[in-house]
Amino acid sequence: MPTFKYVAVGPNGGRQAGTITAPSSISARYELIGRQLRVRSLHERKKFTQIEVTKKKVKPIDIANLSRQLSAFLRAGISILDALEAISSESSPQMRQLLAEIADQLRAGDAFSDAIAAHSEHFPTYFPGIVRSSELSGQLDTVLEQLAGYIDRDLVTRRKVKSALTYPLVLAGMSVVTVVVLIGFVLPKFKTFFEGFNAKLPMTTKVLLDLGGFMGQYGLFVFGAGAVFITLVIFYAKSEPGRFMRNRMSLRAPVLRDVVRASVVERFCRILAAMVQAGIPIADSMHAAIGSTDNRVFAKALVPASERMLRGEGLATPLGETGLFPGMVVQMMRVGEETGTLDRQLEIAADFYEKELEFKLGRMTALFEPLVIIFMGAIVGFVAVALVQAMYGIYNQTNVGS
Repeated sequence: MPTFKYVAVGPNGGRQAGTITAPSSISARYELIGRQLRVRSLHERKKFTQIEVTKKKVKPIDIANLSRQLSAFLRAGISILDALEAISSESSPQMRQLLAEIADQLRAGDAFSDAIAAHSEHFPTYFPGIVRSSELSGQLDTVLEQLAGYIDRDLVTRRKVKSALTYPLVLAGMSVVTVVVLIGFVLPKFKTFFEGFNAKLPMTTKVLLDLGGFMGQYGLFVFGAGAVFITLVIFYAKSEPGRFMRNRMSLRAPVLRDVVRASVVERFCRILAAMVQAGIPIADSMHAAIGSTDNRVFAKALVPASERMLRGEGLATPLGETGLFPGMVVQMMRVGEETGTLDRQLEIAADFYEKELEFKLGRMTALFEPLVIIFMGAIVGFVAVALVQAMYGIYNQTNVGS
């Protein structure tokens, strides 16, 4: 009989966590309800032989399709449970499992937003908060359709980024391979060749051969230390302080900062416009938009700006004083507040920065490609010059000797 791990809220409002043995997740959930516990999350505890090295996540395109289909079912007057059952019949195994768990939570009395929040690893960070706000306003069908459209646009942007960076990354990889081959295999052969002639080598050639010898002797240690260092950097970058530092550095790096800024501003304006258009209160809309930025620097600055907005200072002035939003966006927000067309102005700003992001990505790629080529050419050129100088010196030494 399987064992399930659960997190629940007790009758006194306190958090409780533990394990329970039951024939199925539904049975486990009903048993916990019988104990007067409100289940927040319930997952089967896998045996060691069943543990997956990497947990399979539902694809973003599947989440977009789920949002779109749910919106259509709700508009047709079909309940969420019936809609989930209909969608599950033609979904992938991962999606079917996710929908079954969400349906179990709905049957147990949880709200749809709470069920989604319990499986937040499968959804965008802003998704649960926006759904919770739309439930309160009665605009769930409209907001789900808007979320589907936004996820689609986000996927298109990600594909453009990957496509734009593919060629430069291939060049960078070729550069690394070229350097490794030169230092690890080519230089040691030339060193033996030069030693056979007892040649007096120029400084550039000596430096190159010493580097090759060092890498030949300590190469494994260097690569091992490099791998450990990169692993530590990755772990730190995923921590909260690391993410903040990474986001701050990306907003200060030349060229890259324009791309990051355009991406965050576009996402913030898009989500905020969708929420305002759906009639969701501005406080909840701001909370959802801040969660959508996925940038710790923006989020840290936007929280106090949101508090000032709630105190009656408006939206444009607090956001403008953060120094993170372009003047054009701030001005459009101010016009939207004064004319009652905030959702429309935000949507126009989002469309503008979507095109601006595409342009800046192209410019970044256009700058990155020649830099990689120049770097690779400099490395190969240095090696070639050093070896040619040594060969020329041997030739002159031989002629003098004869």
